[in-house]
Amino acid sequence: MRIGITTTVPIEIIYAAGHVPVDLNNVFVAHPQPPLLLEEAELAGFPRNFCAWVKGIYGAVRLCGGVDAVLAVVQGDCSNTRALMEVLEAEEVEVIPFAYPCRPDRPSLQAEMERLMERLGVGWEEVEGAERRLDEARRRVWDLDRLCWEEGRVSGLEAHLLQVSCSDMEGDPEAFASRAEEAVGRALRARPWVAEGGKPITVRLGYVGVPPIAPELFRFLEELGARVVYHEVQRQFTLPHTWGDLIDRYLAFTYPYTLSGRLRDIEAEIARRRLQGIIHYVQSFCFRQVEDILLRRCLPLPVLTLEMDRSGSLDSRTRMRLESFVEMLT
Repeated sequence: MRIGITTTVPIEIIYAAGHVPVDLNNVFVAHPQPPLLLEEAELAGFPRNFCAWVKGIYGAVRLCGGVDAVLAVVQGDCSNTRALMEVLEAEEVEVIPFAYPCRPDRPSLQAEMERLMERLGVGWEEVEGAERRLDEARRRVWDLDRLCWEEGRVSGLEAHLLQVSCSDMEGDPEAFASRAEEAVGRALRARPWVAEGGKPITVRLGYVGVPPIAPELFRFLEELGARVVYHEVQRQFTLPHTWGDLIDRYLAFTYPYTLSGRLRDIEAEIARRRLQGIIHYVQSFCFRQVEDILLRRCLPLPVLTLEMDRSGSLDSRTRMRLESFVEMLT
């Protein structure tokens, strides 16, 4: 089966069972006309003042086809996913629920992973084999991330795209590993700390929050002489913590759990990557907007909060705010 996923889940289980994960977020944002997917959701009754990511996932399922079931994370991601799941079930789409524990808790997460393994008919031996297979691709993406922040040879956009794609390995881990290997090869030949158009990069930024609905953000920053060298959630999709077993690695995956755990990770990377400023992305109509209060209180760097609603180009107000923020840090 091709199993659509609503966010990062233990894809090792899906691959071990011989199925293919499809990140529906990536399907939505990579669609040639994302507004069509939003329109499909609104025609079905989703309100306009509702998270565009959820509507985009619904539109991807209904219009793009190609998935036999949807694995929906009903705890540890979007608070609207449970309602989305009920709508899809009413429309006769097979839905498989998955719930991260509220806080990192090994027995709870192990039980949830084993429920999914039982549902897909696979055991730990096969799952651990899939983990080794996927880590071949992850290692190349970790190298690319290092070349981005340590040597300045990878653009913020390319680092974003490769890291965010680790959520499903684009449905083919071996092909994805080859793509990442080619990106590493290009990076080793690239001039350090120079943008695509030749502009020197003088500002090192961190990006925190969910991946942006408009990835053009990263390219525009480089036109200003700033590069995102830390992609918080995208990096977490690569499972960068390699200690312990697979359960330990998904316990160290900070996104589904408390903000305090995310803050510890962000603060450590601020120091390691020598960041000068933080962009906090918040999606319109998302409960995670409230987290901006604590991020601003706790982080030791200037923070620019960007709120976006629909996919597409950056509007003039957002461009002006980014220009002012980079100028302040220069």
